Amino acid sequence: MTATTDGSAGAVGPRAAAASTTHDTDAPAPDLDGSAARAAERAVEHLLARQDPAGWWKGDLETNVTMDAEDLLLRQFLGILDADTLRAAALHIRREQREDGAWATFYGGPGEVSATVEAYVALRLAGDAPEDPHMARASAWVRARGGIAAARVFTRIWLALFGWWRWEDLPQLPPELLFLPKWFPLNIYDFGCWARQTIVPLTVVSAKRPVRPAPFPLDELHTDPARPNPPRPLAPATGWDGIFQRLDKALHVYHRVAPRALRGTAMNVAARWIVERQENDGCWGGIQPPAVYSVIALHLLGYDLDHPVMRAGLESLDRFAVWREDGPPGPDGQGGAPTRMIEACQSPVWDTCLATIALADAGLRPDHPALVKAVDWMLDEEITKEGDWAVRRPGLPPGGWAFEFHNDNYPDIDDTAEVLLALRRVDHPDPARVEAAIARGARWTLGMQSRNGAWGAFDADNTSVLPNKLPFCDFGEVIDPPSADVTAHVVEMLAYEGQARNPRTRRGIDWLLAEQEPNGAWFGRWGVNHVYGTGSVVPALTAAGLPGSHPAIRRAVAWLGSTQNEDGGWGEDLRSYEDEQWIGRGASTASQTAWALIALLAAGDRESEPVRRGIAWLAETQREDGSWDEPYFTGTGFPWDFSINYHLYRQVFPLTALGRYVYGDPSPQAARAARSAHAARSSRSTAEEG
Repeated sequence: MTATTDGSAGAVGPRAAAASTTHDTDAPAPDLDGSAARAAERAVEHLLARQDPAGWWKGDLETNVTMDAEDLLLRQFLGILDADTLRAAALHIRREQREDGAWATFYGGPGEVSATVEAYVALRLAGDAPEDPHMARASAWVRARGGIAAARVFTRIWLALFGWWRWEDLPQLPPELLFLPKWFPLNIYDFGCWARQTIVPLTVVSAKRPVRPAPFPLDELHTDPARPNPPRPLAPATGWDGIFQRLDKALHVYHRVAPRALRGTAMNVAARWIVERQENDGCWGGIQPPAVYSVIALHLLGYDLDHPVMRAGLESLDRFAVWREDGPPGPDGQGGAPTRMIEACQSPVWDTCLATIALADAGLRPDHPALVKAVDWMLDEEITKEGDWAVRRPGLPPGGWAFEFHNDNYPDIDDTAEVLLALRRVDHPDPARVEAAIARGARWTLGMQSRNGAWGAFDADNTSVLPNKLPFCDFGEVIDPPSADVTAHVVEMLAYEGQARNPRTRRGIDWLLAEQEPNGAWFGRWGVNHVYGTGSVVPALTAAGLPGSHPAIRRAVAWLGSTQNEDGGWGEDLRSYEDEQWIGRGASTASQTAWALIALLAAGDRESEPVRRGIAWLAETQREDGSWDEPYFTGTGFPWDFSINYHLYRQVFPLTALGRYVYGDPSPQAARAARSAHAARSSRSTAEEG
């Protein structure tokens, strides 16, 4: 990682990023079609080689060092932190530090206070001394930005577990929250599924207020150790911030006088809620944060570490660790010392359906064994039981897919739509089984439509404005409103299912058209950012029957053309979520270039100069093994607040774009024709066998 003159590692200005050139694409290769076909062939071979024998694909899911720091703090809290884990995690954390001493939350991004505080504490656990140069730079950076008091609530909760912060100085969310009925404001189902799974165990932790002996002081992280939390004036009581600040003060008073029987009952309800939602693999929701807090909460409620629930939970957390032999030489000077990175989540279903689509669109025959094996695995992953989504949609028959290996309580609409698109591309030897799964998935997806005609990721109509106003909820998006990218994937899927004229689909299309930005782009909720949103929406609209000449599509095409980098690629920095100067601007990346190309190809612009230059960029930047390099983060958990580098994005999306350039953009009509042909072949085969 390099540092710029302003001390921000890898950071460049938005206009400079757009103008950066690393490959000469002023004159695309004369045989561009041949170059694209050869690049696609190499990428196919690379992706096939990465398939697991069970049929799935999974790339590493890279986030930031808070995952690693909190894993170490959890193990320190439970008394199970071992030297090998600590050493390997510390190696990973150290090499992510910026030149100015801070840690960022995405590659090339600015330093972030909470990430820096947590990384610093983790390295103190590993034995790094405050006076070590890298540690002194970090503590000075934190102090200059307000010290620990400027960190987010979750960071200060971790510090409170060891007495480095006062529980009295943290916002309150009591476990009695679980008694609120589902229709009442701020009941737990007003929160997005990822937030409610985190908040429920934290209500127990907040009520118990445990403190383990601190192994060292952290005075160097305070601007004034004598006054670590300087008082701040309350916001006016006429606004939401002021109202909730005063509510928080009332909850602190309630904590001191809460009836013991009521508090005990509430914590027992919370424990039952947590245990009932533990997955078969021991995790909660397939993501690391709820698992960490659930383990702490249950331990505080008397579950010892040998309890089956706790054993399974801790084993699941071990599976989030990615060990690599790529650190500096070991103490003996031989080999690379192992490093350990924690994934916040794992993405096998998402990666597998995207890989299936990419391979099929790149010309792999529909009955190729790799595709059939992938479909077998995806069919086995279908979720056919009710989860928390049924609170808002009681009576809706289940039938969806989750993101992770195990997450039966929370299938998501985005994965389900893309899985159905993948299933449609494969000639499976058991078409009846495939058709039944698709029918269930499409029915469930239609039933999860929100009132405004669009789709969120996990829940329907999860749009209350109140949860984001709570002082406790400063860690990112805590609700799940509909987004353009998810809605687009659903509309595209429904078009492939012959439901483009379904009134529900038309409402989704109308919503998408109304959401188009004045510049012609669409906002990206789960990918960065407008390039992702636009790359999702344009193919959906054309699949649903809008012609490439439609004004909305032409505005999108014009915007993509205006944001193409001089090197021929596209990129958009995560700072576009905070600063409009970054919209459509950033260093070129393989995944974002592919998203732009997918949209342009869907719009019918195959022979345009932007497409030719983009395809040339993909072909020229491909590595010898058929892959692409992409250090930049192009995915999001929460826009700006939690960023993701999906390591398989750099493989599946470029292959999809190259495949559609070489073989043509797929259409629902072609898919239905192929389906009919496959059904005819299956009927003939059955008749011949008879």
